[in-house]
Amino acid sequence: MKTVTEFPHEVIEEPNVEIPMPDGVILAARIWRPRGSENAPVPAVLEYIPYRKRFGTADRDEAMHPYMAGHGYACVRVDLRGSGESGGVLEDEYLQQELDDGVKIIEWLAAQPWCDGNVGMMGISWGGFNGLQIAAMQPPALKAVTTVCSTDDRFADDVHHMGGCLLGDQLSWASVMFSYNSMPPDPALVGDRWRDMWLERLDGSGLWLDKWMRHQRRDGYWRHGSICEDYSAVQCPVYAVSGWADGYSNAVFRLMKNLDVPRKGLVGPWSHRYPHLGVPGPAIGFLQELLRWWDQWLKGQDTGIMDEPMVRVWMQDSVPPTTSYTYRPGRWAGEPAWPSPNIEEAAFDLVPDRLVPAGRGDDAREDQMLTLQSPLTVGLFAGKWCSYSSGPDLAHDQREEDGGALVFESEQLEETVEIVGAPVADLEIEVDRPVAMIAARLSDVRSNGEATRVTYGLLNLTHRDSSENPTPLEPGKRYLVRVRLNEVAQSFPEGHRLRLSLSTSYWPLAWPSPEPVCLTLHTANSRFLLPVRPPRPDDDAALPAFGEPVGAPTSSRTILEQPKNTWRVTRDLGTDESELHVVDGRGTRRMEDIGLTIRTWGEEWYRSRDNEVGSVQGETLWQRGLEREDWGVRTVCHTTMSSDEDAFHIRAELDAYEKDDRGEKRVFSRSWISSIPRDLV
Repeated sequence: MKTVTEFPHEVIEEPNVEIPMPDGVILAARIWRPRGSENAPVPAVLEYIPYRKRFGTADRDEAMHPYMAGHGYACVRVDLRGSGESGGVLEDEYLQQELDDGVKIIEWLAAQPWCDGNVGMMGISWGGFNGLQIAAMQPPALKAVTTVCSTDDRFADDVHHMGGCLLGDQLSWASVMFSYNSMPPDPALVGDRWRDMWLERLDGSGLWLDKWMRHQRRDGYWRHGSICEDYSAVQCPVYAVSGWADGYSNAVFRLMKNLDVPRKGLVGPWSHRYPHLGVPGPAIGFLQELLRWWDQWLKGQDTGIMDEPMVRVWMQDSVPPTTSYTYRPGRWAGEPAWPSPNIEEAAFDLVPDRLVPAGRGDDAREDQMLTLQSPLTVGLFAGKWCSYSSGPDLAHDQREEDGGALVFESEQLEETVEIVGAPVADLEIEVDRPVAMIAARLSDVRSNGEATRVTYGLLNLTHRDSSENPTPLEPGKRYLVRVRLNEVAQSFPEGHRLRLSLSTSYWPLAWPSPEPVCLTLHTANSRFLLPVRPPRPDDDAALPAFGEPVGAPTSSRTILEQPKNTWRVTRDLGTDESELHVVDGRGTRRMEDIGLTIRTWGEEWYRSRDNEVGSVQGETLWQRGLEREDWGVRTVCHTTMSSDEDAFHIRAELDAYEKDDRGEKRVFSRSWISSIPRDLV
């Protein structure tokens, strides 16, 4: 990323501004704005997240917000209630209190002498979520939103569930927040109040995993904050952004389809990152794109951004399978609307071992019964539901998985095939248990046999008709079910093959069914549908190019311990025990400008034995530390989750330590033990 040091406006920074809430709680903000804006007001752009403006997102914030401030915006980075230097306690995601606070922040911003009354919201992940949620509350000063790597549907398309299946990422993400919530404010900013604020958080934040596990279907808990319940509530322009390696790309297309406001969608090859920091590359000049968006909707300037295609996607070229890419070759493609009139549906029949273009196979009309009971270890090479590109967290060569799946493969392609959208598997199945799941994967098979997973989908078969009211399966009864795979843009070259793989497990990406399941697929009424985009090379070549990634200078950091990121799969053939061990060690660094040393270290273990579904277990350990010469804190958060046929079992511990001139002492300790009944999961 190129560092830019000269801007149209000189920027001033206010590192810790207090924003009062109606109940007396004070929220803390870091603000960058043009010098003199109190006499020449400018629009404000709000980013509102819980990840500690002081140290958690400081590098990212300093590269992004001063850049926009230098182009005539007041950029405001606020820590949620109960995080960073903000008062109160953070008890869960997207609570109504959080959204109400957000509305009050926007009112406060619009009333400041340096703000002209126009406010935008932007954010990635949590900040992308609450930007949409607050937009649905229609605060008058909020004129536009940029939402990156977020969702409109908290049950169907978030870190918690996919197709009604419980994701392993729910345990992972709950553990990250368990650890984040154990951190105190910085005494250098809040003074002697820091310890009381810290102890209040340690005592009051709670174990979020326990809360989430008590909602295993689409109930009011998940409907809250899901703007898909009423898209019409969003009345301001929306720019939705994601990446194919991210977990949230599907939401971009739903928002383009269902919103009735000026809107744009952008999906690159990236993981869970802002596009100017995008990995896999190519990263783009996203800050320049943001300025075009804000100038259009906050300053009333016609930047031409709305004259360009509604949806721009990175059409990925074929690549060999690996778990980490620095760059994905391809090209930008544009569509004028979504759904696009340029997408054609190509149907394939499923016959034993083969994908056959619909109607072309003599045996496609025969109903052949194919049975499947996948090994529990199918999924060990699936990667992470949401890639952060902080380790080898993408799917491995699918030959590692396909021995435990039903596989249907096309003939060699006679010409290049390109798809944009969501492939769909329509399947007629029967199972021998009342609760079952199915995973469907589309792979690009190269001439040497290597298989690169392109996209995948999951379905908890008890959710086949409804996630609000799931129903058990009747063993032996036939059901027609639809498995929708994730949206993708992918080019399959001439000479390659398409492969559809079906399995009854996908652990640890998804938690397995309570009993081993034998599934029978009936082929006569089963189809695989591909969203084919006929090539339009001239249109794609005419798209305006994005600029190079840029950002403002960031403060000095000293790396004291290098990050370490590993994914290791082990299999003990003597005991038939399998384990995925993930190390997310973010190292130790010192922020020289504020004299603060930060250490973050995380590990996760996902275990199983043979095909015993009752043996699966997830375990996480997170350690965080903050330290100055005369002060320090450290927290340790440990969680395990297991299950049997009837329930999920959780154990968790939180220990917090304080350091002074006499050494380190434990100042807080709490344990949780709970069992939560399974609800058709």
